[in-house]
Amino acid sequence: MVMPNGFGSRDAVHSFTKNSLDADFLMRFSRLILVISLLPIIIGCSNGEDSGVSMTTATAGQIVFSGGHETDPVDHGRPVALIGNALGVTPEVFRDAFSGVSPAENGSPSPSHAQANKQILMNKLGPHGVTNERLDEVSNFYRYQPQSGELWKHKPAVATAIIKDGEVTGFEISDGGYGYSTPPTVQIAGHLTVKVKAELEYTSDLQTNGRVKTLTIIE
Repeated sequence: MVMPNGFGSRDAVHSFTKNSLDADFLMRFSRLILVISLLPIIIGCSNGEDSGVSMTTATAGQIVFSGGHETDPVDHGRPVALIGNALGVTPEVFRDAFSGVSPAENGSPSPSHAQANKQILMNKLGPHGVTNERLDEVSNFYRYQPQSGELWKHKPAVATAIIKDGEVTGFEISDGGYGYSTPPTVQIAGHLTVKVKAELEYTSDLQTNGRVKTLTIIE
């Protein structure tokens, strides 16, 4: 028995099944495209960027740190302040050493090119006590792909304000974090009119280099 307009026919069933499969495929494909489009964001957060407190999640008295990862334009994205101090030299010494390095023209350098660049660095940094092994360790720690939305390894600082009679009287830094190349902007949840300055400390320890050392109220 054939139903009106072909409902119940083999062709109609085949068409319905095919359309359902097409719709399912389009839904899966759309989800795949969404995931791919979010990859730069996911990668950008992979080194700890998303673990800090934001103004939308902070409770009164919590410190919100933002920024603090700027670099000098002459360094083309390299966190020279962090690299230099990790190697035990001043940023100026590292910047001078790196000035002799020639980047590869077509992306990744050949093994011979990479070795030549490394020798240039060691010729300048070796007299300052930097070993080949330490240069590799520091270089690998701060290596990142900015074009993919990445940032070098870092950890946000954690702090709270000490409040007495409704006034901010001081701060408690429970974790100074690491990886700040410049002082971050500081805000106090619930006390946004209070201006605060962060002071950084650079060390040769990769897990404390570029940490927030002190917080001071700006009068």
